[in-house]
Amino acid sequence: MLKRMLDNVFAVFVIVIVLALIIPLNKTIIDFLIATNIALAIIILLITLYISEALEFSIFPSILLITTVFRLALSISTTRLILSSTNAAEVTAAAGNIIQAIGAFVMSGNAGVGFIIFVILVLVNFLVITKGAERVSEVAARFTLDAMPGKQMAIDADLAAGAIDDEEAKVRRVKIQREADFFGAMDGAVKFVKGDAIMSIVTMIITLVGGMAFGMIGSSMSFGEVWSSYSLATVGDGLSSQIPALLIAFATGMVVTRTASTGNFGSELRVQFGQNPTVMFIAGMVMFALMTIPGFPRMVLFVLGASLIALGFYLRRNKLAQAILVEEQELMQAQEAQEQAVAEAAGSESYYRDIDNVFKLLSVDQIEMEFGYSLLHLVDEKSGGNFIERLVIFRKDFAMNMGMVFPSVRMRNNPEINPNQYVIKIKGEEVARGEILSDHYLALDNGDVTSHVDGIDTIEPAFGIPARWISEDKKVMADVAGYTLIDPVSVMITHLSEIIKQHCHEILSRQDVKTMVDNMKSTNPSVIEDLIPQIVSIGYLQRVLAMLLREGIPIRDMETILETLSENTSALKDMDIIVEYVRQSLKRTVTRRFAEANSLRVITLDPRIEDSIIANIKKTDRGSVYVPDPDAAQTIIAKTTEEVEKVKDVLPSVIVLTSPIVRVYFKRLIDQYIPGLTVLSYNEIDNTTQIQAVGNITM
Repeated sequence: MLKRMLDNVFAVFVIVIVLALIIPLNKTIIDFLIATNIALAIIILLITLYISEALEFSIFPSILLITTVFRLALSISTTRLILSSTNAAEVTAAAGNIIQAIGAFVMSGNAGVGFIIFVILVLVNFLVITKGAERVSEVAARFTLDAMPGKQMAIDADLAAGAIDDEEAKVRRVKIQREADFFGAMDGAVKFVKGDAIMSIVTMIITLVGGMAFGMIGSSMSFGEVWSSYSLATVGDGLSSQIPALLIAFATGMVVTRTASTGNFGSELRVQFGQNPTVMFIAGMVMFALMTIPGFPRMVLFVLGASLIALGFYLRRNKLAQAILVEEQELMQAQEAQEQAVAEAAGSESYYRDIDNVFKLLSVDQIEMEFGYSLLHLVDEKSGGNFIERLVIFRKDFAMNMGMVFPSVRMRNNPEINPNQYVIKIKGEEVARGEILSDHYLALDNGDVTSHVDGIDTIEPAFGIPARWISEDKKVMADVAGYTLIDPVSVMITHLSEIIKQHCHEILSRQDVKTMVDNMKSTNPSVIEDLIPQIVSIGYLQRVLAMLLREGIPIRDMETILETLSENTSALKDMDIIVEYVRQSLKRTVTRRFAEANSLRVITLDPRIEDSIIANIKKTDRGSVYVPDPDAAQTIIAKTTEEVEKVKDVLPSVIVLTSPIVRVYFKRLIDQYIPGLTVLSYNEIDNTTQIQAVGNITM
């Protein structure tokens, strides 16, 4: 109820503003509206001081329009009262108490002083605050629009790495769009303040000249008396409008200059001014030095200098106390770690006397990560690290996309590696390692970089592309320049995700397959009972699923996979053929996995190459085997490499399209030289998909 009433009050207020442009108002209402205008300007300014980012006050461009029209309506109403007064001696009283009081207070009996103050306020508003805010709004709008593609790519990278879910990605995309809309609106809304300042000067001239003309004609007062009366009313009218205008212009500047803020203005001012006590000492000494100049107020400079030096001592004491506290905490942690290590060393001999405990050393973790000392705080949840949380999100997304749940990742500290390094192991053996700077951001050049930002050159560990480590203080500069920024945890998660995708066929165990089969019994027990284990063993099914995962084919549709095996029992002896049948049954999944917008751009295989491969397929007791001719094989490899090099810069993923009977043998031949190349057959593509050939491999 209260919310609806407030909405209606606001609507009525807007209508009153518009009507005030036309309908005459008496001085009591004028006084109330002028006071309301001043209170509204103060509220708006205070809001801008306490927000942490511009989007928290997203209606500010509309507020700017409403307050500008409100001030213009008040100016027109007060001008109407001043010009319609028949008695020049009472013109200031007719304009309202606030206007009369402001004019008398500022002018102090001197009309020239009043006009100079008024002109200075208008020029400060117009030339300094409004002009600067207009320029900042224009630059912020342009840079925000230029940085949108890079920010979108960063969101897509985090989403692909499992750092965020779909909902979080939507929220971030909406925020980016709102930022662009907000600064675009601010770029135009600042023109309202600029026009208001110009209109104030025009209104003042019209009020003064017109009022004096009417006063000289309609009264017997002298020119000096008429000038005194109408100048007082004009200055009071102008100042009653310019004071709120100056406050709102200041609020406008606060909003558009807080693009890099993370907290409210007061907290950031306290933190950033208190970072270096030496600054306060130097400033205090400069104040003392100024006391030696003849004529300078020594007492004022002494009080100011002493205050600055006292503030410097206070800030330094707080900083030293914080440093001592951090050092004590680190020392306590080191002592606890040392005591724990001594206790483990003392008890290790007796622990390993039990032979069963020795056997525990033989177990191998499927996935393992080792971290250097400098990276432990990114993994430790007690220290605020969110690596484990991000890993859980990636496991969920990987299970949804690929149909496989990879095991838990064993994480441990390794003092033998570089403090900034991490190592990824699969089944106890190292497969990858990377080096990151935990207090920097990894900046990637996506092709839209407009200016160079200094940093430490490196190679992105997951994809091997050139990158640069950017320090925290250059983050905003790099973002504006168009770099895609990735935080250290996202770098590690992305690297780990790519390693898991490459080796998931190795990680898939028979126990994992048995768990999947047991889960399926609750939904489709008939296909399980007819097939497993009478016809197909768990080990055989594991090999089929591993061959699918090896080439990036999701295995989530287990029902279709098992039904295909059941329908082609005669081909079970030839593993390659049965896997091809399964892939063809999963054509919709395969198409969704590799097509973009229902379109597939591929490299085709010349029929003569396919005939050459078919001619060299030999039948054995365990299935078909491809025995290539060495010269023909080298030619096929060379031509394939040549075509892939031509299109790899324009295609996100290079795909070679072959006939069904040739696909598996061509893939096996080329995989040794171009690992990761996607090879599909015509029967694996959905009929509704458009196929576009961008290259052809010929002899």
